[in-house]
Amino acid sequence: MRLDDAVPDVLGGDWVQRTMHLRPDALGDPVATLVHRRDAAADRTRPAVLYVHGFVDYFFQAHVGDALAGRGYDLYALDLRDYGRSIRPGRVPNDTHDLAVHAEELDAAVRVLRAEHDRVVLLGHSTGGLVAALWAHHRRGLGRVDAVVLNSPWLDLRGSLLERTVATWAIVHVLGRVAPRLVVSHLGEHYGRALHSASGGEWDYDLGWKPHEGFPVRAGFVRAVRRGHAAVAAGLAIDVPVLVLSSDATGPDDRWHDALLTTDSVLDVADMRRLAPRLGADVTSVEVPGGAHDLALSPLPARTRYLDEVLGWLDVTLARA
Repeated sequence: MRLDDAVPDVLGGDWVQRTMHLRPDALGDPVATLVHRRDAAADRTRPAVLYVHGFVDYFFQAHVGDALAGRGYDLYALDLRDYGRSIRPGRVPNDTHDLAVHAEELDAAVRVLRAEHDRVVLLGHSTGGLVAALWAHHRRGLGRVDAVVLNSPWLDLRGSLLERTVATWAIVHVLGRVAPRLVVSHLGEHYGRALHSASGGEWDYDLGWKPHEGFPVRAGFVRAVRRGHAAVAAGLAIDVPVLVLSSDATGPDDRWHDALLTTDSVLDVADMRRLAPRLGADVTSVEVPGGAHDLALSPLPARTRYLDEVLGWLDVTLARA
């Protein structure tokens, strides 16, 4: 893996980005992007936190970096291949046939952080939470990270038992194999519109990288995610402390409603509570009252509660490490 020198990032200020050149694949030359503040490695005793975003997402939550920095942590964020800053012409955005492919950029990023920091924490959101959990399980015993934090991780498919079994069987076992690029679904646009400043929300981000209507959901991606869900259901063995945070309530995901940003209106929080104990031997679950799907984008005071819970848990957990 070749890592380019730092250049100014779209976030402005002292944020920079470094392009990570990954192994060629069937679509060409993928890249991932590591984002951090220019002085992030000035003191190796400050723990590093590596953030991994979700589906139809990328890193723009600079306020999380501010909160972490104020408590002695340096935030790094990874835009995975074909997401956000890492989207390239000729490649299908936000799509993969195997979640394990992201191990390459996670391995590379953690190596960079380990060379510059004594302690490293992995922080994953939504699909990034599933990717992070699976990676931590497969890298157990190697001392790669000291703790894992999961913000509304995607641990199971939302919906009825029929939807989670029969309705996805054909995609997982047939279409995902023979027609992985087939579009099988699209995301609802309501949550994105509630977030974005142009439609009355609190946050400004690139709608080319995080469009309201999302990117097409393809059969191969669904197959990859459901295989990850099956691994979680069977039980993982993450060997470092894990913190799982979720909203305290699930909201409708198929229509506009007044609680889009005070409930998880993307995933089912009951799935997170049910499956969190299967991630490892040391798992702490926390509910954030009034939290949105991305707890870091919740309205106040839920956003502050989320950040306080993460920071308080990290302070205690890393002091024991």
